[in-house]
Amino acid sequence: MNTQGMIKAALSAFTVGALSLTMAACSGSAPKTDSNELANGKTFTLRLSVDPGSLDPLFASNSVTQQTARFLYDTLVNFDPDGNVVAGLAQSWQGTTTEATFTLRKNVTCSDGTALTPEIVAANINFVGDPSNNSTRTGISVAPGATATADSEKGTVTVTTPSPEPFLIRNVGNMPIVCAAGTKDRSLLAQGADGTGMYTLTEVASGDHYTLTRRKDYAWGPGDWKTDQEGLPDKVVLKVVSNETTAANLLLSGEVNAATIVGPDKQRLQAKKAFQRDLVTALGQIWFNQKPGLPGADEKVRRALTQALKLDELGQVVTSGAGKPATGLIAPVLSPCKQDTLTGNLPEHDIDAAKATLDSAGWKVGANGVRSKDGTPLKIEFFYPSTMGPTFAAGAELIKDVWSGIGVDVLLRPVTDAEGSSLILGGQGGWNAAFVPIGVSLPNELVPLVSGPTPPNGSNFAFLNNAGYLENVQKAVGATEEAGCEHWAAAEKSLFEHVDIVPFVNSATPTFAEGATFELSDGQLAPASVRMLR
Repeated sequence: MNTQGMIKAALSAFTVGALSLTMAACSGSAPKTDSNELANGKTFTLRLSVDPGSLDPLFASNSVTQQTARFLYDTLVNFDPDGNVVAGLAQSWQGTTTEATFTLRKNVTCSDGTALTPEIVAANINFVGDPSNNSTRTGISVAPGATATADSEKGTVTVTTPSPEPFLIRNVGNMPIVCAAGTKDRSLLAQGADGTGMYTLTEVASGDHYTLTRRKDYAWGPGDWKTDQEGLPDKVVLKVVSNETTAANLLLSGEVNAATIVGPDKQRLQAKKAFQRDLVTALGQIWFNQKPGLPGADEKVRRALTQALKLDELGQVVTSGAGKPATGLIAPVLSPCKQDTLTGNLPEHDIDAAKATLDSAGWKVGANGVRSKDGTPLKIEFFYPSTMGPTFAAGAELIKDVWSGIGVDVLLRPVTDAEGSSLILGGQGGWNAAFVPIGVSLPNELVPLVSGPTPPNGSNFAFLNNAGYLENVQKAVGATEEAGCEHWAAAEKSLFEHVDIVPFVNSATPTFAEGATFELSDGQLAPASVRMLR
Protein backbone atom coordinates (compact mmCIF):
# COMPACT_ATOMS: atom_id res chain seq x y z
CA MET A 1 0.00 0.00 0.00
CA ASN A 2 1.50 3.36 -0.97
CA THR A 3 1.66 6.18 1.57
CA GLN A 4 3.25 9.16 -0.16
CA GLY A 5 0.04 10.82 -1.27
CA MET A 6 -1.78 9.84 1.91
CA ILE A 7 0.77 11.65 4.03
CA LYS A 8 0.60 14.69 1.75
CA ALA A 9 -3.15 14.80 2.17
CA ALA A 10 -3.01 14.46 5.93
CA LEU A 11 -0.28 17.03 6.48
CA SER A 12 -2.03 19.59 4.31
CA ALA A 13 -5.28 18.95 6.12
CA PHE A 14 -4.25 19.79 9.71
CA THR A 15 -6.46 22.85 9.64
CA VAL A 16 -8.25 22.57 6.32
CA GLY A 17 -10.16 19.61 7.65
CA ALA A 18 -11.53 17.79 4.69
CA LEU A 19 -10.33 18.52 1.26
CA SER A 20 -7.56 16.19 0.38
CA LEU A 21 -5.80 16.24 -2.96
CA THR A 22 -8.12 13.57 -4.28
CA MET A 23 -10.28 14.96 -7.05
CA ALA A 24 -13.01 12.95 -8.71
CA ALA A 25 -14.54 13.81 -12.05
CA CYS A 26 -17.89 15.48 -12.13
CA SER A 27 -21.28 13.90 -12.10
CA GLY A 28 -23.40 14.29 -15.20
CA SER A 29 -26.57 14.78 -13.19
CA ALA A 30 -28.00 18.28 -13.09
CA PRO A 31 -30.32 19.62 -10.39
CA LYS A 32 -33.97 18.97 -11.11
CA THR A 33 -35.19 22.09 -12.89
CA ASP A 34 -38.21 22.78 -15.06
CA SER A 35 -37.01 22.96 -18.68
CA ASN A 36 -39.07 26.13 -19.12
CA GLU A 37 -36.79 27.83 -16.59
CA LEU A 38 -33.58 26.97 -18.45
CA ALA A 39 -31.79 29.40 -20.75
CA ASN A 40 -29.30 28.72 -23.53
CA GLY A 41 -26.41 30.85 -24.75
CA LYS A 42 -25.52 32.37 -21.36
CA THR A 43 -22.25 32.83 -19.50
CA PHE A 44 -21.67 31.16 -16.14
CA THR A 45 -19.37 33.08 -13.78
CA LEU A 46 -17.75 31.18 -10.93
CA ARG A 47 -15.83 32.92 -8.17
CA LEU A 48 -12.32 31.66 -7.35
CA SER A 49 -10.87 32.76 -4.01
CA VAL A 50 -7.29 32.89 -5.36
CA ASP A 51 -5.60 32.71 -8.73
CA PRO A 52 -5.08 29.07 -9.73
CA GLY A 53 -1.48 29.66 -10.84
CA SER A 54 -0.07 27.01 -13.16
CA LEU A 55 -2.92 25.14 -14.82
CA ASP A 56 -1.04 21.86 -15.34
CA PRO A 57 -3.52 19.37 -13.79
CA LEU A 58 -0.87 16.81 -12.90
CA PHE A 59 0.89 19.35 -10.70
CA ALA A 60 -2.18 20.95 -9.11
CA SER A 61 -1.74 21.11 -5.34
CA ASN A 62 -4.72 23.19 -4.27
CA SER A 63 -8.49 22.95 -4.70
CA VAL A 64 -8.76 26.12 -6.82
CA THR A 65 -6.43 24.78 -9.49
CA GLN A 66 -8.17 21.42 -9.36
CA GLN A 67 -11.56 23.09 -9.80
CA THR A 68 -10.26 24.98 -12.83
CA ALA A 69 -8.86 21.78 -14.33
CA ARG A 70 -12.24 20.08 -14.12
CA PHE A 71 -13.61 22.38 -16.81
CA LEU A 72 -10.69 21.62 -19.14
CA TYR A 73 -9.81 17.97 -18.59
CA ASP A 74 -11.71 14.70 -18.42
CA THR A 75 -10.97 11.57 -16.43
CA LEU A 76 -11.31 7.88 -17.23
CA VAL A 77 -14.30 7.45 -14.91
CA ASN A 78 -16.81 9.73 -13.26
CA PHE A 79 -19.06 9.40 -10.24
CA ASP A 80 -22.82 9.70 -9.95
CA PRO A 81 -24.41 11.69 -7.08
CA ASP A 82 -24.23 8.61 -4.82
CA GLY A 83 -20.51 8.12 -5.47
CA ASN A 84 -20.90 5.18 -7.83
CA VAL A 85 -18.43 4.85 -10.70
CA VAL A 86 -19.89 5.76 -14.12
CA ALA A 87 -18.46 6.26 -17.58
CA GLY A 88 -15.95 8.97 -18.38
CA LEU A 89 -13.33 8.71 -21.09
CA ALA A 90 -13.65 4.98 -20.47
CA GLN A 91 -16.90 3.28 -21.40
CA SER A 92 -16.12 0.19 -19.32
CA TRP A 93 -13.54 -1.12 -16.88
CA GLN A 94 -12.59 -4.17 -14.88
CA GLY A 95 -9.87 -5.00 -12.44
CA THR A 96 -8.43 -6.42 -9.27
CA THR A 97 -6.37 -4.76 -6.56
CA THR A 98 -3.19 -4.92 -8.68
CA GLU A 99 -4.42 -4.58 -12.26
CA ALA A 100 -7.16 -2.59 -13.99
CA THR A 101 -8.16 -2.35 -17.65
CA PHE A 102 -10.09 0.60 -19.07
CA THR A 103 -11.80 0.41 -22.46
CA LEU A 104 -11.91 3.90 -23.98
CA ARG A 105 -14.90 5.49 -25.63
CA LYS A 106 -14.56 5.94 -29.37
CA ASN A 107 -14.27 9.26 -31.20
CA VAL A 108 -13.05 11.29 -28.22
CA THR A 109 -11.06 14.31 -29.39
CA CYS A 110 -8.78 16.80 -27.74
CA SER A 111 -9.28 20.55 -27.74
CA ASP A 112 -6.89 20.86 -30.72
CA GLY A 113 -8.96 18.38 -32.74
CA THR A 114 -6.58 15.43 -32.45
CA ALA A 115 -7.86 12.02 -31.34
CA LEU A 116 -7.42 10.70 -27.84
CA THR A 117 -5.64 7.34 -28.06
CA PRO A 118 -4.83 4.62 -25.54
CA GLU A 119 -1.14 5.55 -25.92
CA ILE A 120 -1.84 9.09 -24.70
CA VAL A 121 -3.73 7.83 -21.67
CA ALA A 122 -0.97 5.34 -20.84
CA ALA A 123 1.65 8.09 -21.15
CA ASN A 124 -0.20 10.15 -18.53
CA ILE A 125 -0.37 7.24 -16.09
CA ASN A 126 3.29 6.33 -16.60
CA PHE A 127 4.31 9.96 -16.06
CA VAL A 128 2.52 10.11 -12.71
CA GLY A 129 3.68 6.61 -11.73
CA ASP A 130 7.32 7.73 -12.03
CA PRO A 131 8.19 9.47 -8.72
CA SER A 132 11.07 11.34 -10.36
CA ASN A 133 8.53 13.53 -12.19
CA ASN A 134 7.28 14.91 -8.84
CA SER A 135 3.64 15.01 -9.87
CA THR A 136 1.29 15.94 -7.02
CA ARG A 137 -0.89 13.03 -8.11
CA THR A 138 1.81 10.42 -7.47
CA GLY A 139 0.63 8.30 -4.57
CA ILE A 140 -2.90 9.67 -4.90
CA SER A 141 -4.12 8.76 -8.37
CA VAL A 142 -1.25 6.46 -9.34
CA ALA A 143 0.94 4.50 -6.96
CA PRO A 144 4.70 5.04 -7.28
CA GLY A 145 6.04 2.39 -9.63
CA ALA A 146 2.71 1.66 -11.29
CA THR A 147 2.85 1.30 -15.09
CA ALA A 148 0.36 1.37 -17.96
CA THR A 149 0.29 -0.29 -21.36
CA ALA A 150 -1.88 0.56 -24.37
CA ASP A 151 -3.61 -1.72 -26.86
CA SER A 152 -4.68 0.31 -29.91
CA GLU A 153 -6.61 -2.51 -31.54
CA LYS A 154 -8.74 -3.16 -28.47
CA GLY A 155 -8.84 0.50 -27.43
CA THR A 156 -7.73 -0.36 -23.91
CA VAL A 157 -5.29 0.81 -21.27
CA THR A 158 -4.11 -1.63 -18.60
CA VAL A 159 -2.57 -0.41 -15.34
CA THR A 160 -0.43 -2.62 -13.11
CA THR A 161 0.60 -1.66 -9.57
CA PRO A 162 3.56 -3.00 -7.56
CA SER A 163 1.38 -3.62 -4.48
CA PRO A 164 -2.36 -4.06 -3.81
CA GLU A 165 -4.52 -0.95 -4.24
CA PRO A 166 -8.07 -1.63 -2.96
CA PHE A 167 -9.47 1.41 -4.78
CA LEU A 168 -7.37 1.05 -7.92
CA ILE A 169 -10.09 1.82 -10.49
CA ARG A 170 -11.35 4.81 -8.52
CA ASN A 171 -7.86 6.24 -7.97
CA VAL A 172 -6.46 5.87 -11.48
CA GLY A 173 -9.82 6.66 -12.99
CA ASN A 174 -10.09 10.12 -11.44
CA MET A 175 -6.79 11.45 -12.83
CA PRO A 176 -7.08 14.27 -15.42
CA ILE A 177 -5.81 13.17 -18.83
CA VAL A 178 -3.56 15.57 -20.76
CA CYS A 179 -3.51 15.28 -24.55
CA ALA A 180 -0.46 14.66 -26.77
CA ALA A 181 0.85 18.20 -27.22
CA GLY A 182 0.73 18.88 -23.49
CA THR A 183 2.49 15.64 -22.57
CA LYS A 184 5.33 16.51 -24.96
CA ASP A 185 5.68 20.13 -23.83
CA ARG A 186 4.30 20.80 -20.34
CA SER A 187 5.14 24.48 -20.59
CA LEU A 188 2.04 24.77 -22.78
CA LEU A 189 -0.08 23.92 -19.76
CA ALA A 190 1.12 26.62 -17.36
CA GLN A 191 -1.24 29.24 -18.79
CA GLY A 192 -2.98 27.06 -21.36
CA ALA A 193 -4.75 23.72 -21.64
CA ASP A 194 -4.67 20.59 -23.76
CA GLY A 195 -7.44 18.23 -22.73
CA THR A 196 -10.66 16.55 -23.77
CA GLY A 197 -12.79 18.59 -21.37
CA MET A 198 -16.13 20.22 -22.00
CA TYR A 199 -14.49 23.66 -22.27
CA THR A 200 -11.46 25.20 -23.92
CA LEU A 201 -9.42 28.05 -22.50
CA THR A 202 -9.86 31.18 -24.63
CA GLU A 203 -8.61 34.03 -22.43
CA VAL A 204 -6.21 34.33 -19.50
CA ALA A 205 -5.95 37.42 -17.31
CA SER A 206 -3.89 36.18 -14.38
CA GLY A 207 -5.13 37.41 -11.04
CA ASP A 208 -8.42 38.59 -12.51
CA HIS A 209 -10.27 36.07 -14.69
CA TYR A 210 -10.11 33.08 -17.02
CA THR A 211 -12.58 32.72 -19.88
CA LEU A 212 -13.61 29.29 -21.18
CA THR A 213 -15.73 28.38 -24.20
CA ARG A 214 -17.90 25.28 -24.41
CA ARG A 215 -17.02 22.73 -27.05
CA LYS A 216 -20.11 22.14 -29.19
CA ASP A 217 -18.67 18.78 -30.32
CA TYR A 218 -18.42 17.49 -26.75
CA ALA A 219 -20.30 14.18 -26.71
CA TRP A 220 -18.49 12.01 -24.13
CA GLY A 221 -19.66 13.57 -20.89
CA PRO A 222 -20.24 11.78 -17.60
CA GLY A 223 -22.38 8.65 -17.54
CA ASP A 224 -25.14 8.67 -20.14
CA TRP A 225 -24.41 12.24 -21.21
CA LYS A 226 -26.75 13.77 -23.81
CA THR A 227 -25.52 16.42 -26.23
CA ASP A 228 -28.88 18.19 -26.69
CA GLN A 229 -29.39 19.33 -23.09
CA GLU A 230 -31.00 22.68 -22.31
CA GLY A 231 -29.40 25.31 -20.12
CA LEU A 232 -25.73 24.57 -20.76
CA PRO A 233 -23.65 27.76 -20.63
CA ASP A 234 -21.85 28.73 -23.82
CA LYS A 235 -19.06 30.34 -21.81
CA VAL A 236 -17.62 30.08 -18.33
CA VAL A 237 -15.74 32.89 -16.59
CA LEU A 238 -13.62 31.95 -13.60
CA LYS A 239 -13.36 35.24 -11.74
CA VAL A 240 -10.72 35.76 -9.03
CA VAL A 241 -12.31 37.56 -6.06
CA SER A 242 -10.28 37.27 -2.86
CA ASN A 243 -12.61 39.20 -0.55
CA GLU A 244 -15.59 37.11 0.54
CA THR A 245 -17.89 40.09 1.19
CA THR A 246 -17.17 41.37 -2.30
CA ALA A 247 -17.93 37.92 -3.70
CA ALA A 248 -21.25 37.82 -1.85
CA ASN A 249 -22.17 41.28 -3.18
CA LEU A 250 -21.34 40.21 -6.74
CA LEU A 251 -23.45 37.11 -6.28
CA LEU A 252 -26.44 39.10 -5.06
CA SER A 253 -26.10 41.57 -7.92
CA GLY A 254 -25.93 38.79 -10.51
CA GLU A 255 -22.37 39.58 -11.62
CA VAL A 256 -21.26 36.21 -10.27
CA ASN A 257 -23.36 33.06 -10.60
CA ALA A 258 -21.72 30.80 -8.01
CA ALA A 259 -19.44 31.25 -5.01
CA THR A 260 -18.43 29.41 -1.86
CA ILE A 261 -19.13 31.65 1.14
CA VAL A 262 -18.22 30.41 4.62
CA GLY A 263 -18.14 33.62 6.71
CA PRO A 264 -20.91 35.82 8.08
CA ASP A 265 -21.95 36.90 4.57
CA LYS A 266 -23.55 33.50 4.06
CA GLN A 267 -26.40 34.66 6.32
CA ARG A 268 -27.41 37.30 3.75
CA LEU A 269 -27.50 34.69 1.02
CA GLN A 270 -29.46 32.22 3.11
CA ALA A 271 -31.95 34.94 4.06
CA LYS A 272 -32.47 35.61 0.35
CA LYS A 273 -32.97 31.84 -0.12
CA ALA A 274 -30.28 31.64 -2.76
CA PHE A 275 -29.68 28.26 -4.39
CA GLN A 276 -27.33 26.36 -2.08
CA ARG A 277 -25.38 23.12 -2.04
CA ASP A 278 -23.35 22.06 1.01
CA LEU A 279 -20.12 20.14 1.05
CA VAL A 280 -20.16 18.00 4.20
CA THR A 281 -16.64 17.12 5.31
CA ALA A 282 -14.78 15.86 8.38
CA LEU A 283 -13.94 18.62 10.84
CA GLY A 284 -14.24 17.93 14.57
CA GLN A 285 -11.91 15.13 15.69
CA ILE A 286 -10.17 14.65 19.03
CA TRP A 287 -6.98 12.58 18.95
CA PHE A 288 -5.09 11.29 22.00
CA ASN A 289 -1.31 10.87 22.10
CA GLN A 290 -0.79 7.23 23.10
CA LYS A 291 2.97 7.38 23.34
CA PRO A 292 4.06 5.09 26.21
CA GLY A 293 4.20 6.94 29.52
CA LEU A 294 1.57 9.55 28.58
CA PRO A 295 -1.95 9.54 30.09
CA GLY A 296 -3.52 8.88 26.68
CA ALA A 297 -1.79 5.51 26.46
CA ASP A 298 -4.36 4.25 28.99
CA GLU A 299 -7.69 3.42 27.34
CA LYS A 300 -9.50 4.14 30.62
CA VAL A 301 -8.20 7.72 30.58
CA ARG A 302 -9.30 8.20 26.98
CA ARG A 303 -12.67 6.71 27.79
CA ALA A 304 -13.19 8.91 30.84
CA LEU A 305 -12.23 12.10 29.00
CA THR A 306 -14.72 11.22 26.25
CA GLN A 307 -17.48 10.26 28.70
CA ALA A 308 -17.18 13.68 30.30
CA LEU A 309 -17.92 15.56 27.08
CA LYS A 310 -21.26 16.34 25.48
CA LEU A 311 -20.02 15.78 21.95
CA ASP A 312 -23.14 17.23 20.30
CA GLU A 313 -22.70 20.45 22.27
CA LEU A 314 -19.00 20.58 21.43
CA GLY A 315 -19.83 20.16 17.74
CA GLN A 316 -22.28 23.04 17.82
CA VAL A 317 -19.67 25.27 19.47
CA VAL A 318 -16.90 24.66 16.93
CA THR A 319 -19.25 25.10 13.94
CA SER A 320 -21.39 27.95 15.35
CA GLY A 321 -24.37 25.64 15.06
CA ALA A 322 -23.88 24.94 11.35
CA GLY A 323 -22.27 21.51 11.63
CA LYS A 324 -23.63 18.11 10.70
CA PRO A 325 -23.41 14.94 12.82
CA ALA A 326 -20.32 12.83 12.17
CA THR A 327 -20.89 9.23 11.12
CA GLY A 328 -17.25 8.17 10.92
CA LEU A 329 -13.79 9.45 10.09
CA ILE A 330 -14.72 10.21 6.47
CA ALA A 331 -17.83 12.11 5.38
CA PRO A 332 -20.04 9.76 3.30
CA VAL A 333 -20.01 12.04 0.25
CA LEU A 334 -16.25 11.60 -0.03
CA SER A 335 -15.95 7.88 0.63
CA PRO A 336 -17.09 4.89 -1.44
CA CYS A 337 -17.86 3.17 1.88
CA LYS A 338 -21.08 4.63 3.28
CA GLN A 339 -21.48 2.76 6.58
CA ASP A 340 -22.16 4.64 9.81
CA THR A 341 -19.22 3.41 11.88
CA LEU A 342 -19.61 5.87 14.75
CA THR A 343 -23.12 5.51 16.19
CA GLY A 344 -23.10 3.37 19.32
CA ASN A 345 -19.34 2.83 19.29
CA LEU A 346 -18.16 5.78 21.41
CA PRO A 347 -18.78 6.13 25.17
CA GLU A 348 -21.97 8.02 26.00
CA HIS A 349 -21.89 11.22 28.04
CA ASP A 350 -21.89 10.45 31.76
CA ILE A 351 -19.93 12.62 34.20
CA ASP A 352 -20.27 10.20 37.10
CA ALA A 353 -19.09 7.32 34.90
CA ALA A 354 -16.13 9.42 33.79
CA LYS A 355 -15.06 10.04 37.38
CA ALA A 356 -15.52 6.38 38.25
CA THR A 357 -13.46 5.31 35.24
CA LEU A 358 -10.56 7.53 36.34
CA ASP A 359 -10.88 6.19 39.89
CA SER A 360 -10.64 2.62 38.60
CA ALA A 361 -7.54 3.56 36.58
CA GLY A 362 -5.82 4.72 39.78
CA TRP A 363 -6.16 8.46 39.25
CA LYS A 364 -7.29 9.82 42.63
CA VAL A 365 -8.44 13.37 43.44
CA GLY A 366 -5.99 15.31 45.59
CA ALA A 367 -6.53 18.17 48.02
CA ASN A 368 -6.14 20.69 45.19
CA GLY A 369 -8.85 18.99 43.14
CA VAL A 370 -6.39 17.58 40.60
CA ARG A 371 -6.08 13.84 40.18
CA SER A 372 -2.74 12.08 40.46
CA LYS A 373 -1.34 8.57 40.22
CA ASP A 374 1.87 7.44 41.89
CA GLY A 375 2.67 11.07 42.64
CA THR A 376 2.19 12.23 39.03
CA PRO A 377 -0.62 14.73 38.40
CA LEU A 378 -3.11 14.08 35.58
CA LYS A 379 -2.04 16.90 33.29
CA ILE A 380 -3.33 17.23 29.74
CA GLU A 381 -1.80 19.70 27.29
CA PHE A 382 -4.51 20.20 24.67
CA PHE A 383 -3.47 21.55 21.25
CA TYR A 384 -5.89 23.23 18.88
CA PRO A 385 -5.41 24.98 15.50
CA SER A 386 -5.34 28.75 15.96
CA THR A 387 -6.04 29.33 12.27
CA MET A 388 -9.50 27.75 12.50
CA GLY A 389 -10.86 30.87 14.16
CA PRO A 390 -12.57 31.68 17.46
CA THR A 391 -14.97 28.73 17.39
CA PHE A 392 -12.16 26.20 17.80
CA ALA A 393 -10.73 28.28 20.63
CA ALA A 394 -14.18 28.25 22.25
CA GLY A 395 -14.37 24.50 21.80
CA ALA A 396 -10.99 24.09 23.48
CA GLU A 397 -12.16 26.27 26.40
CA LEU A 398 -15.26 24.10 26.76
CA ILE A 399 -13.09 20.97 26.93
CA LYS A 400 -10.89 22.61 29.57
CA ASP A 401 -13.90 23.48 31.72
CA VAL A 402 -15.34 19.97 31.50
CA TRP A 403 -12.10 18.08 32.06
CA SER A 404 -11.08 20.39 34.91
CA GLY A 405 -14.38 19.49 36.56
CA ILE A 406 -13.39 15.81 36.76
CA GLY A 407 -9.96 16.53 38.20
CA VAL A 408 -7.73 17.08 35.16
CA ASP A 409 -5.13 19.86 35.01
CA VAL A 410 -5.67 21.18 31.46
CA LEU A 411 -3.32 23.51 29.61
CA LEU A 412 -4.57 24.87 26.28
CA ARG A 413 -2.10 25.53 23.51
CA PRO A 414 -3.09 27.16 20.20
CA VAL A 415 -0.80 26.19 17.31
CA THR A 416 -0.36 27.45 13.77
CA ASP A 417 -0.51 25.23 10.69
CA ALA A 418 3.27 24.87 10.63
CA GLU A 419 3.43 24.13 14.35
CA GLY A 420 0.65 21.57 14.04
CA SER A 421 2.45 19.77 11.23
CA SER A 422 5.72 19.57 13.18
CA LEU A 423 4.60 19.29 16.80
CA ILE A 424 1.61 16.97 16.31
CA LEU A 425 1.89 15.23 12.95
CA GLY A 426 5.67 15.28 13.01
CA GLY A 427 5.90 13.98 16.56
CA GLN A 428 8.12 16.81 17.80
CA GLY A 429 5.81 18.21 20.50
CA GLY A 430 4.63 17.14 23.95
CA TRP A 431 0.93 17.13 23.21
CA ASN A 432 -1.52 14.89 25.06
CA ALA A 433 -4.75 15.51 23.17
CA ALA A 434 -5.66 17.72 20.23
CA PHE A 435 -8.17 18.81 17.64
CA VAL A 436 -6.70 17.27 14.48
CA PRO A 437 -9.11 17.49 11.52
CA ILE A 438 -7.64 14.96 9.11
CA GLY A 439 -9.09 15.17 5.61
CA VAL A 440 -9.02 12.02 3.49
CA SER A 441 -11.52 10.55 1.05
CA LEU A 442 -10.63 6.85 1.07
CA PRO A 443 -10.31 4.62 4.14
CA ASN A 444 -6.93 3.19 3.10
CA GLU A 445 -5.47 6.71 3.23
CA LEU A 446 -5.86 6.58 7.02
CA VAL A 447 -3.80 3.40 7.50
CA PRO A 448 -0.30 4.97 7.83
CA LEU A 449 -1.75 7.64 10.12
CA VAL A 450 -3.27 5.24 12.66
CA SER A 451 -0.94 2.25 12.52
CA GLY A 452 2.62 1.22 11.83
CA PRO A 453 5.82 3.21 12.35
CA THR A 454 5.72 6.33 14.50
CA PRO A 455 7.61 9.62 13.99
CA PRO A 456 10.32 10.13 12.87
CA ASN A 457 10.23 6.79 11.07
CA GLY A 458 6.55 6.89 10.08
CA SER A 459 3.37 8.93 10.20
CA ASN A 460 1.48 7.17 13.02
CA PHE A 461 1.67 10.44 14.94
CA ALA A 462 -0.63 9.40 17.84
CA PHE A 463 1.25 6.11 18.48
CA LEU A 464 -1.87 3.99 17.91
CA ASN A 465 -1.63 0.21 18.20
CA ASN A 466 -5.09 -1.28 17.64
CA ALA A 467 -5.02 -5.00 16.88
CA GLY A 468 -8.66 -5.10 15.73
CA TYR A 469 -8.03 -2.30 13.28
CA LEU A 470 -5.00 -4.02 11.78
CA GLU A 471 -6.78 -7.36 11.52
CA ASN A 472 -9.62 -5.85 9.49
CA VAL A 473 -7.28 -3.72 7.37
CA GLN A 474 -5.47 -6.87 6.29
CA LYS A 475 -8.77 -8.30 5.10
CA ALA A 476 -9.74 -5.05 3.39
CA VAL A 477 -6.56 -4.40 1.42
CA GLY A 478 -6.84 -7.74 -0.35
CA ALA A 479 -10.39 -7.03 -1.51
CA THR A 480 -11.75 -4.82 -4.26
CA GLU A 481 -13.84 -1.78 -3.39
CA GLU A 482 -17.29 -3.30 -2.88
CA ALA A 483 -16.14 -6.35 -0.95
CA GLY A 484 -13.64 -4.38 1.12
CA CYS A 485 -16.01 -1.77 2.56
CA GLU A 486 -17.34 -4.20 5.18
CA HIS A 487 -13.82 -4.73 6.48
CA TRP A 488 -12.92 -1.04 6.33
CA ALA A 489 -16.02 -0.30 8.41
CA ALA A 490 -15.08 -2.93 10.98
CA ALA A 491 -11.57 -1.51 11.18
CA GLU A 492 -12.86 1.99 11.81
CA LYS A 493 -15.34 0.77 14.46
CA SER A 494 -12.43 -0.77 16.34
CA LEU A 495 -10.77 2.65 16.60
CA PHE A 496 -13.90 4.09 18.18
CA GLU A 497 -14.53 1.13 20.50
CA HIS A 498 -11.07 1.70 21.99
CA VAL A 499 -11.50 5.50 21.98
CA ASP A 500 -8.44 6.01 19.81
CA ILE A 501 -10.08 8.86 17.88
CA VAL A 502 -13.25 10.79 18.70
CA PRO A 503 -15.02 12.36 15.69
CA PHE A 504 -17.83 14.64 16.87
CA VAL A 505 -18.97 16.89 14.02
CA ASN A 506 -18.69 17.46 10.27
CA SER A 507 -18.55 20.85 8.64
CA ALA A 508 -21.04 22.02 6.04
CA THR A 509 -19.41 24.40 3.56
CA PRO A 510 -22.03 26.13 1.40
CA THR A 511 -21.70 27.12 -2.25
CA PHE A 512 -24.43 29.51 -3.41
CA ALA A 513 -25.77 30.33 -6.87
CA GLU A 514 -27.88 33.02 -8.51
CA GLY A 515 -29.18 32.63 -12.06
CA ALA A 516 -27.88 29.07 -12.28
CA THR A 517 -28.02 25.66 -10.65
CA PHE A 518 -25.32 23.04 -10.20
CA GLU A 519 -24.32 19.98 -8.19
CA LEU A 520 -21.20 19.21 -6.18
CA SER A 521 -19.10 16.14 -6.84
CA ASP A 522 -16.53 14.98 -4.30
CA GLY A 523 -16.09 18.44 -2.91
CA GLN A 524 -16.18 20.63 -6.00
CA LEU A 525 -18.63 22.11 -8.43
CA ALA A 526 -19.32 19.66 -11.26
CA PRO A 527 -19.00 21.49 -14.60
CA ALA A 528 -21.34 19.14 -16.47
CA SER A 529 -24.11 19.81 -13.93
CA VAL A 530 -24.29 23.59 -14.47
CA ARG A 531 -27.59 24.86 -15.88
CA MET A 532 -28.38 28.49 -16.59
CA LEU A 533 -31.75 29.99 -15.65
CA ARG A 534 -33.87 32.61 -17.40
